[in-house]
Amino acid sequence: MLSRSVPFYDELQRMIKEIASEFAYPKTNIYDLGCSTCASFLAIHKSVPPDVKFVGIDSSPEMIKKAKEKLKKERFSRKYELLHLDLNKGVPVKNASVVIMNLTLQFIRPLYRQRVIADISKGLREGGCLILIEKVLSQDSTLNRLFIKKYYDFKKRNGYSQLEIAQKREALENVLVPYHFDENRELLLNHGFKGCDIFFRWYNFCGIVAIK
Repeated sequence: MLSRSVPFYDELQRMIKEIASEFAYPKTNIYDLGCSTCASFLAIHKSVPPDVKFVGIDSSPEMIKKAKEKLKKERFSRKYELLHLDLNKGVPVKNASVVIMNLTLQFIRPLYRQRVIADISKGLREGGCLILIEKVLSQDSTLNRLFIKKYYDFKKRNGYSQLEIAQKREALENVLVPYHFDENRELLLNHGFKGCDIFFRWYNFCGIVAIK
């Protein structure tokens, strides 16, 4: 389903793996916040040190259950922990070298995003990274409408009907709250990250890597 809804989903997973392999450090933790079924862990585990621990956090108990089943089915042999937590209430990040937020921050209420990024920065070791993938707003309203239209065209090409697209849009209204790239960048730089840049962009989808 994700490959039908997220442009270049497989390529994004490959890029996450490549970036994580550059920053993952022995005897540290790799976090996936909003881990869903832990696809990222399965994508990157062969490319990081063998003594890294994987920590997945998701607000959905059903997703945590599915993730456990998936990791068991795939015979995932690395040390890991899966936690059911509401990210709006803070994030218990400790001894991390890599933190992944793949289309997650946009679902956290804007009121709590500063605290979440501060928690991540506090628990991330020096030289570690945050891999952040988000939908973003354009500064120009015309371009913003164009990018959203092209995204809906993408979903149509992948088999979604006009009704399904409209229902999804309605369901996400006031739940998914995107920022401009500059707002995300300012949020990161104001909370302990010394630099960040875009590693992926497709219309209103943006991949950002931030280094502490």
